[in-house]
Amino acid sequence: MTNIDIGFLAAITVTFVLAGVVKGVTGMGLPTVAMGLLGLFMPPVAAAGLLLLPSFVTNIWQLCAGPDFRGILLRLWPMMAAIVVGTQIGIQLLTGGAAGWTTSALGAALFIYAAYSLMARPLVVPLHLMRFLSPLIGLVTGLLTGATGVFVMPAVPYIQSMGFDRDMLVQALGLSFTVSTVALALGLASQAALQIHDLGLSTLAIVPALLGMWLGQWVRQFVSPARFRRWFLMCLLALGTELIARPFWN
Repeated sequence: MTNIDIGFLAAITVTFVLAGVVKGVTGMGLPTVAMGLLGLFMPPVAAAGLLLLPSFVTNIWQLCAGPDFRGILLRLWPMMAAIVVGTQIGIQLLTGGAAGWTTSALGAALFIYAAYSLMARPLVVPLHLMRFLSPLIGLVTGLLTGATGVFVMPAVPYIQSMGFDRDMLVQALGLSFTVSTVALALGLASQAALQIHDLGLSTLAIVPALLGMWLGQWVRQFVSPARFRRWFLMCLLALGTELIARPFWN
């Protein structure tokens, strides 16, 4: 294996350890961090294929650990179905070959999510509106998932507005992220953008992701999750800005 190969594998390992740490401390963020950091040294479509299995495994873990999967699924299924549909539409942008555009779009998604999370007040959505909003939120989330590989906006703030207690919120986010990961995998496969090589690297990335989650859960004992999240979001702002600007520097 060449030095370049070793350096590439080391970069992937560090990326998923860091992404796992963020998820271990905050309960979310592994795909977001992984897409942002991988986007620094590979096209977003390749990064999306690489994060599939670590994202799926860690989110299934999060989903199965919650208290009421059936109740959450009954409440969120219209949104989940719309995520799948939207992702199959948006994936054509990610796989269309315009690497510069998709890198900027990825950066914009990271920047908007971080800026919103830092500055906006929590949403409160009336119950009678959720029946109509849930499919729309799911469709927009799916479109952005397909186009950028990032599936936090607008799903995360919307789910946070639904009044779940802490454990159910974590499980509901796990459901959304799991569905988005599966939808992204189906979309990449439908466009012949998912290769065996990608799945092999994605399988290897599971171990550093789980290691990072374990480290994050240990760090959580000593660091305020709210303070850690604030610094994480500030770093995400800087990373998003760099990815937005990168095509204009080349």
